[in-house]
Amino acid sequence: MPRHLPGTPGYRALNVGMALIGLAAFGLLYATQPLLPRLSAHFAVDATTASLSLSVTTGTLALLVVPATWLGQRFGRRRVMRAGLVASVVLMFACAAAPTFATLLVLRAASGAALAAVVGVAMGHVAAEVHPSGLGAAMGLYVAGNSVGGVTGRLVSSIVVDVAGWRWALAAIGLLGLVATVLFWRLLPPPTGPVTAGPSAAEGRAGVWRDPALLALLAVPFLLMGGFVAAYNFLTYRLTAAPFDVSEAVIGAVFLTYLAGTAASALAGRAADRVGRPPVLLASIALMGAGLLLTLPPWLPTIALGLLIFTAGFFGAHSTASGWAPVVGAARPATAGALYVFGYYAGSSVFGAAVGIGWHAGGWPLTVALIGVLIALAALAATLTAVGTSRRPAVSRSERPKVSA
Repeated sequence: MPRHLPGTPGYRALNVGMALIGLAAFGLLYATQPLLPRLSAHFAVDATTASLSLSVTTGTLALLVVPATWLGQRFGRRRVMRAGLVASVVLMFACAAAPTFATLLVLRAASGAALAAVVGVAMGHVAAEVHPSGLGAAMGLYVAGNSVGGVTGRLVSSIVVDVAGWRWALAAIGLLGLVATVLFWRLLPPPTGPVTAGPSAAEGRAGVWRDPALLALLAVPFLLMGGFVAAYNFLTYRLTAAPFDVSEAVIGAVFLTYLAGTAASALAGRAADRVGRPPVLLASIALMGAGLLLTLPPWLPTIALGLLIFTAGFFGAHSTASGWAPVVGAARPATAGALYVFGYYAGSSVFGAAVGIGWHAGGWPLTVALIGVLIALAALAATLTAVGTSRRPAVSRSERPKVSA
C-alpha cells in the first residue's frame, strides 16, 4: 500500500489523528507548568524545585525515547502510541491525588516514561506514512497539534486552579487527555505497510557520530526547547509577583500566545517544502530571539506581544527542524528522528530547571540573557547544518530511502 499523498482521505485522516495525539501529549506533558506557583506554595518549595515537576517528566521521556522507537518497530507504532496515551491519562489522574511533592515527582517521572511511547514514535510514524511530497506540511500539522495541546492544557488548568485548586486542575487535564485519546484511537488510519526493522542501536549511533551536519541539527531542538520551556516556567513566577500580581486565570489568557505556534508550524512546514529548510529555520530562530527581547519591558501588553512572536518563532523552527532530521539522516532516519526527540526533551529537562539559577540570581533580565545565549547557539548549529548539507550530492525524492520508525 503506497504512502499517503497530499489531498487523499488517508492523508487527511492521518493528519487529524496525529494532531490529536499532539494535543493530548503536550497537554499531559506540560500540565504542571502554569501551576508552579501553586505547587511552590502548597508543598513549600522554591521555583527551581517546583520546576522539577516538569523536568523529571521530560527527562525520563528523553532517556526512554530511543527504546520507545524500538518498541514501535517491534510491536507496531499505532499500538505503542495507544498504550502510551492510556497510561499517561491514568497517571495524570494519580498526580491529582499525590499526597507529597516526592510522590508527585515519582508519578510525573512515570508519566514521562509513558509519554515516551507516544512522542518517541509519533514523528517517525508521520515520516513513515506520508509521501515525501507532503512530509513538511504533515509534520507542520503534527507540531501544530502540539501547540494546540499546550495552549488548551494551560488555559484549562489556569482557569480551574483559580476556582477549585491545583488538584482539580490536573484532573481536568486528565479528562482532556482522555477525550483526545478516544478520538485518536478511532480516527488514526491503519499503517500503509508492515513496520520494517530499523538499524541496530550500535549502527545508528555510529552513523550519527560520523555525521557533523546531523549532530549540529540535533543540537537545535536541545537548545531551543530548553530556552522555550525555561521562558514559560519562570515567566509564570514573574507575572504572579509585583508589579503585575495577576491571577492564574489571566496567566492562562497569556498562554493563548501558543496559538501563534499552531499557525506558524503549518506555515513553516509548507514554506520549507517550497523554499528549503535552512532559510525558514534561521528566520524562525531570529523571530524567536526578537520576541524574547520584547518581554523585557515591565508592561503586560509588550510581554504578551513578545511571547506571541517568541512562540511563533519556536514552533516554526521546531516544525522545520523536525522535518529536516530524517532527511539529513537519510541513511538512518529512524535513529535520526528518535535522537531529535531525545534532544528536544533533554533540553526541556536540563534548561527548564537550570535557567532557574538565572531567575534567582538576576530576575527576568538575567533569565532572558541566558535564554538568548541558547537561541544564538541554536542559530549557529542551524548554520553549520546548512553548510554541511550543501556539500552533499543532491538526492532525488524517488532515491531517498523509505523511513521506518
